[in-house]
Amino acid sequence: MDAQGRGRADNIDPADQWVLNPNTGEYELRLTPSAPQSGVPRPRRGSPANAGPGAGTRARRAPERESPAAPGPDVPGPRRRRGAPAEPPPGRRKGRTKPKKSKAKKIVLWTGGTMAFVLVAVSAAGYLYLKHLEGNVSTTDVGSAGKKGFSKDEAFNILIIGTDKRTGKGNEGYGDKGSVGHADTNILLHVSKDRTNATALSIPRDLIVNVPDCPTKQPDGTEKVIPGTQNVRFNTSLGQDGRDPGCTMRTVKAVTGISVDHFMMADFNAVKTLTSAVDGVEVCVAHAVNDKESHLKLPAGKSKVEGEQALAFVRTRHSFGNQGDLDRIKVQQQFLGSLMRKMASSDTLTNPAKLISLAEAATKALTVDTGIGKVSTLKDVALELKKVPTKNITFTTVPVLDNPAEKVKATVVVNQSQAPAVFDAIKNDVSFTAVKQKEKKEKAEVAARLKGTRSAAADIRVDIYNGGAPAGSAQETLNWLQNTEGVVKSSQLGNADATLSKTTLEYSPDQADQARKLADLMGLSASALKPGKSEKNSQGLPAIVLTLGKDFKGAGVSLTTPTKAPEVDKSTADKTVCAS
Repeated sequence: MDAQGRGRADNIDPADQWVLNPNTGEYELRLTPSAPQSGVPRPRRGSPANAGPGAGTRARRAPERESPAAPGPDVPGPRRRRGAPAEPPPGRRKGRTKPKKSKAKKIVLWTGGTMAFVLVAVSAAGYLYLKHLEGNVSTTDVGSAGKKGFSKDEAFNILIIGTDKRTGKGNEGYGDKGSVGHADTNILLHVSKDRTNATALSIPRDLIVNVPDCPTKQPDGTEKVIPGTQNVRFNTSLGQDGRDPGCTMRTVKAVTGISVDHFMMADFNAVKTLTSAVDGVEVCVAHAVNDKESHLKLPAGKSKVEGEQALAFVRTRHSFGNQGDLDRIKVQQQFLGSLMRKMASSDTLTNPAKLISLAEAATKALTVDTGIGKVSTLKDVALELKKVPTKNITFTTVPVLDNPAEKVKATVVVNQSQAPAVFDAIKNDVSFTAVKQKEKKEKAEVAARLKGTRSAAADIRVDIYNGGAPAGSAQETLNWLQNTEGVVKSSQLGNADATLSKTTLEYSPDQADQARKLADLMGLSASALKPGKSEKNSQGLPAIVLTLGKDFKGAGVSLTTPTKAPEVDKSTADKTVCAS
């Protein structure tokens, strides 16, 4: 470096002459702009051009700052052996040194970037897997027979249908050959609003019912109304004459008065695949079974069944009770309770392989309505059901009697002296098991609305609206109140602005005595009373407001909802009952 170069070097921090080479990723010495830049390649290290004796030695030593007064020949800038750590010139300020990136920092950068990529990949894979599962599920548009979506904040009713359609290898011995898929097994599952309880109501396939007219969606997108039929078996509500699950849902409502929100349908194969996915289901029989019809062989006591043996268990009807469908229903209820326990067990929930196998089996086995056709929605349904303790999941059957029109008893009819109370309990979200009452303080406050004085019937001023009751209900109620009960200051004002599921009575605080009296006459429960504001009647006087909801049963028919379910023949999902 010449004197001019050395002079400039005194004003430049040597650390600034070390720069990162992007091609090698290493720091290298940068010559000052005044240094001679020759196009001729530099001599190899250790033998610089025109170097005098000892020059090679100086090149290999750590560079030294020369005194400005010490003249000397030009020498090339110091070089660093490849792979050797750089040695900065003496006197260099350490704080300005540009260090080589540490291995630790590189590791952090690489692992951080890799982890981010993995997370993105897993998220993408999870999304794709959900879409894959969604592709497994078959859906049917049942139109107005069900709801368009699922709510986590309401009670819900799902009709579970098992068809007798033969699909899959090895099912030739079950069901009717060539069956279009009738409603062979039917369970109306009601899950309470507060998720403290659920009721699984079995509907016999041989129950005599009236199947209503059924609008069904055709493959080309058009709608066809399939005419209803009278006095036929319940199982013909599906498959027969092209009926879809929406027809079965409508038939359930016609028989029970309970609106069905959604359906889930599966055939024989579902039993085999689901039980295999959870590694078998425990069942119990009171005596050894060797059924030649279904080929079911089980010793007395508890056994684990899966696959073909599980299907034989739920299909067998000649080994239990009177060999009829009602006894087979009890066996199926026992089986479903055990399956629920197994699916909710830690052995299943903590085993990823079982969970994936179960997800695959369940989605492939199911056909559902479009309202719950997404895997995310089915997951929501499952999680809501999971909140219900198994001890509060009740299995029972529609109360029935032998069909009196038959000499040879083959079918049954609804027991009209017992069944309505069961249907009402489900409609009104009443549990068939003892559950802890939530929000006791609020319930006490509601009950207190009926406590206090009553006005005379003649002093009641009430405006009546129809908010979902059958047409003409408001006028019918007006006539009954005026002509039978002496509520002469009453008016009928047509339809309400909104549709209500339950009848309500709204009043201002100074009209509480009138509201209590009208509640007595109408048979309204405390929950139907809504303290609030009154309105002006046609004479400009304050009047309480009676809005008839969908629960209205007719003028003079009590609307008091049951607070306790009737005694029924039942079992719960937490207990094993041996089939006999």
